[in-house]
Amino acid sequence: MPILPDRIDESSANYRANRDALAAQIAAHDEQLAIVNAGGGEQKVARHRGRGKMMVRERIEALLDPDTPFLELSPLTAYGTEFPLGGGNVAGIGIVEGVECIIGGSDPTQRGGATNPFTLRKSQRAAEIARENRMPVINLTESGGADLPTQSEIFIPGGRGFRDITTASALGNPQVSIVFGNSTAGGAYVPGMSDYVVMIKERSKVFLGGPPLVKMATGEESDDESLGGAEMHARVSGLADYLAVDELDAIRLGRQIIRRINYHKRGTGRRGAGRPPKYDPEQLLGIPSVDPKMPFDPRDVIARVVDDSEFDEFKPLYGSSLVTGFAELQGFPIGILANHHGVLFSEEAEKAAQFIQLANQVDTPLLFLQNTTGYMVGKEFEQRGIIKDGAKMINAVSNSRVPHLTINMAASYGAGNYGMCGRGFAPRFLFAWPNAKSAVMGPAQLAGVMSIVSRQSAESMGRPFDEGADAMMRSMIEEQIERESLAMFITGRVYDDGIIDPRDTRTVLGLCLSVLDNQPIEGTRGYGVFRM
Repeated sequence: MPILPDRIDESSANYRANRDALAAQIAAHDEQLAIVNAGGGEQKVARHRGRGKMMVRERIEALLDPDTPFLELSPLTAYGTEFPLGGGNVAGIGIVEGVECIIGGSDPTQRGGATNPFTLRKSQRAAEIARENRMPVINLTESGGADLPTQSEIFIPGGRGFRDITTASALGNPQVSIVFGNSTAGGAYVPGMSDYVVMIKERSKVFLGGPPLVKMATGEESDDESLGGAEMHARVSGLADYLAVDELDAIRLGRQIIRRINYHKRGTGRRGAGRPPKYDPEQLLGIPSVDPKMPFDPRDVIARVVDDSEFDEFKPLYGSSLVTGFAELQGFPIGILANHHGVLFSEEAEKAAQFIQLANQVDTPLLFLQNTTGYMVGKEFEQRGIIKDGAKMINAVSNSRVPHLTINMAASYGAGNYGMCGRGFAPRFLFAWPNAKSAVMGPAQLAGVMSIVSRQSAESMGRPFDEGADAMMRSMIEEQIERESLAMFITGRVYDDGIIDPRDTRTVLGLCLSVLDNQPIEGTRGYGVFRM
């Protein structure tokens, strides 16, 4: 396999400027992560610990196999909203007894672990990942149920979460609930619908309605323990399958459950342990351009991500704004589509469509490396059929059956986002670099379009056009679109699965490919490959 050359000059001013700009964005992202990791603040954390309880991330760490990674999903959920940063819960992929599991847990230091609309988005996305990739789910349960002031946004869509538990069980994906504290109202149905339930003596409380609600509804006087205590559920109701003496014992029992579920991978795609790239992943910081209008060669990224920096490029002389080819990553075969000069022409769209079909023919997952401003516009290109050609690419992406992975390296605008497998096209995983942006178009272009339309409207009605008001409007719109296109805004709405440090790209993709290997990969069949 051809080895990609090393073309990075670390001494160049351009490289240093790119590296410094991206390092600053990583630092800003890490500051927000530190806020999330701090939980509900010193006072609430101290109160929680004073009850002899572990923080949710400590519980996860104790659950995981030693020295194994935890890929946290959407850690900055709810960024820029009125809700707790992080969504009030933690979700991610971790390895327990050698099995890749989806692990989720409420943070009881954030509004008692109550479920808000963003908690719901995050947990449902985690459930979707578990379902698509045939993964067991471990719920670390401690929640007061719905955030009542926002119940109108939670109650009806939240029902899907309980349905997800039961349908996942039906698919043979075990559902485990470890109850660490109160699990009331809707939260009671999480253990109620799980395959395995662990409760902690004198700690776990599970009931549909607590003593105050029971008093109001029936007039009955009761206490927490007799109504929904762990011992009651272990000895009387049968809801608890295992009774633990403390949190660490509960985690031990959770690991024991996973050890006995006879779970094994059904895919056979890995060809070996994989070889590291020939070039330093640290150099990834200096590759994306400070100026989003300046393209960069994605081959320099590929060379620092794939095994041994080997890449078999497909159609290297045709449709040069899109790089396509085959490689291996951590021993897994993969097809790669990567934007080069940003804009997609008819040639790139046709090349992509053919390559996607070829990958399906040989059952190879696809990786989309996004840096696109969209499909080319203008009279010449419209007359040449850019709509039809773009549709071919979008059609190929939509009907491809091999798993897709997507990384937004810099920009993802317009229909180019669709053709390069954005969130609307259901990639198995989608991550963004801290410098990434995504919107219907660039801020200046969008504001300019609205200005032209406004000017034409004024002219058609014979009204004078207010240049001062137009300038103010353009400035406001540009500021709004710029803010709403930033990576942290996008990830805050769970439109991706998280922001990652570019240097971690290979590690993250390797874990994702291992998850995909849980089941056989089969591409679309029924037609031979169309040559566009």
